Amino acid sequence: MKAKFLGGVTASVIALNAAAAFADCGTVRFSDVGWTDITATTETAKEVLTALGYKVNVDVLGVPVTFSSLASNDIDVFLGNWMPAQQAAIGPYLDKGTIDVVTTNLTGTNYTLAVPTYLYDKGLHSYADIPKFADELDHKIYGIEPGNEGNGYLMDLTEKGKVLEGFQIVESSEQGMLAQVGRLYPKKKAVVFLGWAPHPMNSTYDIKYLTGGEDFFGGEGTVQTVTRKGYATECPNVGKLLKNMTFTLPMENEIMGAILNDGKDPDEAVPAWLKAHPDVVTPWLDGVTTIDGKEGLPVVKDALGL
Repeated sequence: MKAKFLGGVTASVIALNAAAAFADCGTVRFSDVGWTDITATTETAKEVLTALGYKVNVDVLGVPVTFSSLASNDIDVFLGNWMPAQQAAIGPYLDKGTIDVVTTNLTGTNYTLAVPTYLYDKGLHSYADIPKFADELDHKIYGIEPGNEGNGYLMDLTEKGKVLEGFQIVESSEQGMLAQVGRLYPKKKAVVFLGWAPHPMNSTYDIKYLTGGEDFFGGEGTVQTVTRKGYATECPNVGKLLKNMTFTLPMENEIMGAILNDGKDPDEAVPAWLKAHPDVVTPWLDGVTTIDGKEGLPVVKDALGL
């Protein structure tokens, strides 16, 4: 009787532990750093995971806070690790093994200072050319949110003796920066700002990317999916989905355009895009089940009306 009792207790403990592990995996915690491309991809993952039966929480955090939150297990997933631009920010965590790289979810990105083509045609082709246009630029370069590593790199270049000495890096947000570009562009006034692809700015404005920042921003880049340490092993079904989910420049440009240019909310823009491209979810759901173990693909297609 005693042995049976202990066996029953052991079985109960195992069942409770399994239930706890299941509960932990039942909610997926994302960081969205507020860039429209990451908002678009995060909402895409949320739509799919919700259809599979998971609960999804999304916190808007800056990049440094995102990495520290991953390391401290306060969030699970970040879809926006731009490389090589964020190498310095994420490097210490990778070295310590507190953040895992799951996959490269996008290739062919670009991220560095940009100018309207009308300014490029006047001779502003590189970082070294910027001081020649200092007065036209009002000694200002427009960046994105405070704490962003790209802003930090540019601020370093404003120190005495460096290429951008005497310039102010104006920090605001993606939307604030582009609003300033939108005010100056129709008047063909000089402006230098952080630009990147994918983003609708590349079709909204005729722009060129400057050379000279390759030591930090690199050339053509990638975006990685990263998680807290061990997450894909602890929650293998979600981990499989994250490994499968890759995106394309046209996809992100179209969803971002719907958000920024057409005024749609992300939870409107993403489902609409998925309905127009129903086959895109098929490779994402290869080997992925619902939270209760059913085949994932038909459930997701039914839930999203694909």
